Amino acid sequence: MKSLIVQNMKLFKFTILSCCVALLSLSAMAQKNPEDKAGWKLGAQSYTFRLFTFAEALQKIDSCGLKYVEAYPGQTIGGGIEGKMDFKMDAAKRKQVKDLLKKHGITITAYGVVKGKDEAEWKQLFEFAKDMGVLNIDTEPDPNQFAYIIPMAEKYKVNLALHNHPKPSRYWHPDSVLKYAAGSKFVGSCSDIGHWVRSGLDPVECLKQLEGHVLGMHFKDVVKDTPDGKYHDVVWGNGDSKVNEVMAEMKRQKFKGPISVEYEYHWENNGPEVAKSVQYFRETYVKLK
Repeated sequence: MKSLIVQNMKLFKFTILSCCVALLSLSAMAQKNPEDKAGWKLGAQSYTFRLFTFAEALQKIDSCGLKYVEAYPGQTIGGGIEGKMDFKMDAAKRKQVKDLLKKHGITITAYGVVKGKDEAEWKQLFEFAKDMGVLNIDTEPDPNQFAYIIPMAEKYKVNLALHNHPKPSRYWHPDSVLKYAAGSKFVGSCSDIGHWVRSGLDPVECLKQLEGHVLGMHFKDVVKDTPDGKYHDVVWGNGDSKVNEVMAEMKRQKFKGPISVEYEYHWENNGPEVAKSVQYFRETYVKLK
């Protein structure tokens, strides 16, 4: 009898130990990237891989060491699924896309840049975002739409992240974002640091101005070295976007949310440059004080 009790105690201890090891392993897997600790969801805007299907983009995103994606509406889905990543897709197709994401182990965090043409389309957009688990709708809405889209954002608890295409687009300057962000915690900035540079703005100062209202980011490093004087993307740390200072400011503000790699150069094969940029980002994060 005593021997049986001892054996049972040993088995109990072994089971407990095994469970602890499994939990620790799962925890390590869940937080294997340094930026996870800060709540930074580093992923890629699938527009980076716009020459490919969404299914192919997910494969490329995974190969770059990323597990989050921001989808854009015009991309062909692929992977045996007909149609595009349009927010008007029906529930059955949304289920297929969810299964595709699950297959690749990638989570959708944002969707855009997109807007509805009227109240009915915006309702479709919010319902799509809520069902897909989207945190941020990255958008540049018409000002007269705020009267009904802010209540929708609050109802569905999905953020309206106002994106800044370069000057003279509607939201190119932080002032134009703050005008609307003051009305709701669900309205703020999708801060595109490369486009701020293209607009002649300092990305660090823009982030400071938007403190408390940065809901997500389009992350890029750009440089002006073309004959026509236009900017193009480079591997992070080699351009004019002040990547290191931007990251330090994000940390100071205790930013949490989606960060989408948006690499708009060398379209045919930009995966290696995205991977190098991700590596640079993580190495820089570790050095932040």
